[in-house]
Amino acid sequence: MIQDRQLIPDVEAARARVDAPVLIRARDVTVAYGREPAIYNISLDVRAGERVAIIGPNGAGKSTLIQTLLGLLQPQSGTVEWFDLEGQQIGYVPQHEGVNWDFPVTVRDVVMLGRVRRMGWLRGPRRADWQAVEAALERVDMLEFSDRQVGELSGGQRRRVFVARALAQEARLLMLDEPFSGVDVQAQNSLMDVLDSLNRDGITIVLSTHDLNLAFQRFDRVLALRGELIAYGKPRDVYRPDVLAKMYGGGLALVENGHGVAVYVDDHGCDTC
Repeated sequence: MIQDRQLIPDVEAARARVDAPVLIRARDVTVAYGREPAIYNISLDVRAGERVAIIGPNGAGKSTLIQTLLGLLQPQSGTVEWFDLEGQQIGYVPQHEGVNWDFPVTVRDVVMLGRVRRMGWLRGPRRADWQAVEAALERVDMLEFSDRQVGELSGGQRRRVFVARALAQEARLLMLDEPFSGVDVQAQNSLMDVLDSLNRDGITIVLSTHDLNLAFQRFDRVLALRGELIAYGKPRDVYRPDVLAKMYGGGLALVENGHGVAVYVDDHGCDTC
């Protein structure tokens, strides 16, 4: 849930980022599965150092948009361009990692997979690779779990490990698809603190989320999506009744919190998100 619009602070750092270089530019992008477009006519810029939250109901195209920006999906029309990313890695944390949690692999081994592109497939890890893995685990406060079998971790801890894997490849842009799904509030806040710390060090963060409170209070810009781009801008510019109504329709409830403050709740109907 999110608080009354007047209580949402402007993110001061966003002003300084208006002139930051563009890292990703999408123009008039449409992606379809079969004949039905999942997203259509999307145009946006992502600038260096930003924190961008993508919000929308289930089926709005959030995962499709992220995968298209990454180049994992090709648009039927429109263009996606990357700038100032030569020699830099993009870290991707998917919503579903596709991991066999019973497989006997340690946390350290999972994070080392982020070094494969730099190592090459035909040689083993060197000292610099192990140092990068340890540094990444330390950044997400998971170094003490290095030798733990990954299946023994909680949902929040697993998310941290996959963020560490992205960091191990020395990513300067992190794209995360629903990184808070299946984790409790404490784990979510803890992971968000990690992402904030990385952002302060210059790493650009783009993620999708159902948590409206998180999107509007802790991100520089919010992208409201429902197949098409409903709105994209500073949180206070996107948090408007007309935008939310167009994006969620009947899936957004307006309640009173007992103090005369209107609260919106994303009733997305997903028990596992």
